Amino acid sequence: MTGPTSAPTSAPTGGHELLAGKVVVVTAAAGTGIGAATAERALAEGANVVISDHHERRLGETAARLGEAHGEGRVRAVVCDVTVEEQVQALLAGAVEAFGRVDVMVNNAGLGGTRSVLEMPDEEWHRVLDVTLNGTFRCTRAALRRMVEQGRGGVIVNNASVIGWRAQAGQAHYAAAKAGVMALTRCAAMDAAEHGIRVNAVAPSLAMHPFLEKVTSAELLDELAAKEAFGRAAEPWEVANVIVFLASDYSSYLTGEVVSVSSQHP
Repeated sequence: MTGPTSAPTSAPTGGHELLAGKVVVVTAAAGTGIGAATAERALAEGANVVISDHHERRLGETAARLGEAHGEGRVRAVVCDVTVEEQVQALLAGAVEAFGRVDVMVNNAGLGGTRSVLEMPDEEWHRVLDVTLNGTFRCTRAALRRMVEQGRGGVIVNNASVIGWRAQAGQAHYAAAKAGVMALTRCAAMDAAEHGIRVNAVAPSLAMHPFLEKVTSAELLDELAAKEAFGRAAEPWEVANVIVFLASDYSSYLTGEVVSVSSQHP
């Protein structure tokens, strides 16, 4: 297929030292989704990276792959369930132990699902909000405290979603969580500004990766892709590029913003 619906041939290789010397922590970074793509892009841009995930085996495999490509000494893996405060604290402490500080925190962990409000049990509602919204809050709070203590500023980038702006059947829990991430981002930015710390978010619409294909029907994916301006889903690295921009000094005056990585800003 040619024209505007064509996907880019491949992710960009190399970098421009946008994050040279920075220490970047990325949650939910195991596998091949946005988190792993962000870690890959941050490494290519000169950062040292700490990746985390609750899935230990996949996390180890991802760390090995990234280490082989960019140098084992530049990658650390810390198992972390963002719903457990002690594990969030251990993640930040592990980053400081490995690389001396934390400059950038990328909060990518989120949990979705499809269920009508009429049929949704409390447990499912609470689980989605605890991972997606409360987990982002816990990691933001922990990172901000570290950054304030360090006294050298810092950056937090949260992963929201266009679903936080728009209505979609079966997505009340996920939409509520992502709208909460957007509000958290804006308010945390105001709290952190006096410390020279920036807080922003990305809002992807549809980013394709193998896990999404496993849990979503091909028919629904085709329907969602058809709504995109380019007639296709984003590649994870295309979202990662925007995250890296927000993490870099090129966005030095940008805070409290939610950047739509799509054509679907309301």
